[in-house]
Amino acid sequence: MLKCLGQKIKRAVWVSGLVAGWAALCGCQSQPAASQSSPSASPDASAAAPAQTPAHIAAETPTTDKSPSQALREGDSVKITFPGAPTLDTVQVIRRDGKITLSMVGEMKATGLTPKELEEALLKAYGDQLVVKEVTVTVQTSAFEVYVTGAVLRPGKLISARVMTPLEAVIEAGIDNTKSNLKKVRVIRESENGKSETFKLNLYDVMHGNPTTPFILKSMDKIYVPEKFSAF
Repeated sequence: MLKCLGQKIKRAVWVSGLVAGWAALCGCQSQPAASQSSPSASPDASAAAPAQTPAHIAAETPTTDKSPSQALREGDSVKITFPGAPTLDTVQVIRRDGKITLSMVGEMKATGLTPKELEEALLKAYGDQLVVKEVTVTVQTSAFEVYVTGAVLRPGKLISARVMTPLEAVIEAGIDNTKSNLKKVRVIRESENGKSETFKLNLYDVMHGNPTTPFILKSMDKIYVPEKFSAF
């Protein structure tokens, strides 16, 4: 009888151990499942935020103006200041050859450069002659000059503070509706090497909005408007 009782006790202990082990095993399996559910939501949330950030930044980033600075051209009057050497300060009018003449360095080309680029060119030209490596270029006056001649009401020189189109120049000179032949306007341009080029323009098409190739005048261009029924 004692032997039978001992066997029952051992069986009860074994069953209890088995139940406890199973409970522990179930607890271990359920815990990771719960812990996995929480992290799974976090990566999704963090991944969503960066995906929206570039579009958000792009929407708020202002568009930068990339337009270039106004380049110097012949006829411009520039003031050149040397803070460390005031005796070199000068005011120069850019000549038709596009150059200016400076003390100690002689002639320098200025047309086509922005004031900032001319400052850098001056620093390079003067080099070690300047104790204070600083120079300032300021545009005092900027004159755009063209000449209009031929069948216009007011032939002669036109001066503008900005670049003009051929049609604007001819209108400023005065269109003679009875004589001006706008279909065969010519622009004569002299280059730095002394050679001249002639461009033929149809300002009649420009005035009436017909498709044309854009043409940009340069300072000192000469515009000739022939008479109607002219051989030119």
